[in-house]
Amino acid sequence: MLAAVATALHADDPLAGLEIGEHPDPTPPEGWAKVRVRAASLNHHDLFTLQGVGITEDRLPMVLGCDAAGEDAEGNPVIVHSVIPSADWQGDETFDPKRSLLSERHDGAMAEWVCVPRRNLVPKPEELTFAEAACLPTAWLTAYRMLFANSGVQPGGTVLVQGASGGVASALLVLGRAAGYRMWATARSESKRERALEIGADAVFEPGARLPEKVDAVMETVGEATWAHSVRSTRPGGTIVTCGATTGPNPPADLTRIFFLQLRVIGSTMGNRDELERLARFCAATGVRPVIDAEVPLADARSAFERMATGDLFGKIVLVP
Repeated sequence: MLAAVATALHADDPLAGLEIGEHPDPTPPEGWAKVRVRAASLNHHDLFTLQGVGITEDRLPMVLGCDAAGEDAEGNPVIVHSVIPSADWQGDETFDPKRSLLSERHDGAMAEWVCVPRRNLVPKPEELTFAEAACLPTAWLTAYRMLFANSGVQPGGTVLVQGASGGVASALLVLGRAAGYRMWATARSESKRERALEIGADAVFEPGARLPEKVDAVMETVGEATWAHSVRSTRPGGTIVTCGATTGPNPPADLTRIFFLQLRVIGSTMGNRDELERLARFCAATGVRPVIDAEVPLADARSAFERMATGDLFGKIVLVP
């Protein structure tokens, strides 16, 4: 089968270890299902894998990709939930200390076929295309949990999204607008700020800009480059929800402001299978759809990786086998 595969790990030149070519078809173990991939979406996780984050050389070659939508062996349209818990884990899989994501221990979804535990399959609503459904399992699911489980903000409250062009950030804007939040966003370029307004932002600002008022919550996906601004922008008693650190994992803590203003800092990671199913139903019921920057043939996956590496995108890139 055709697949995008990590064959080597390079911290400074991740694309040097990316190969697109033939790879053996997978055989599902007991309790797993084989899915014909109709669409797979790209995440920063895939670049991190090529840099050696969350994976070691002994697991190579590894098919990349966390997110996919396709058809199971019976022809049912499904969405693939990418969090793989331990075989004996009970409860929310995101709390399993031994969990992994597709492409960390098991071959991922950027291929014509992928195998996952049967419990990881979620019915795809007919209202969603395969490309739209493939955007949900990582970025959109992360945004769903950040907003609706961890922010503590009621509809009508004000939420600031840092770095509005990324997959999680664009999902936050669309979901927040649909749920009745007042959504503000920062973005580096005028074109990205205009695009943020188009998809749901009520107001946009340059990075680090002084806001008209403090916000109820900040959705923080950027890390070091925006952390100080996030802390300064949150009202007393407000919340910063953080799910990533694309510009660096060690931002200044600014502890004095955090404890004096009694801010809450909440870590948020992905979401569970039930939340993914609810997210899919939410999209079907409201008409909300993922923001897709481009659909690219799997054979041209290198160009998609290059685009993500430069940050020259808005929303999600989808690979189509």
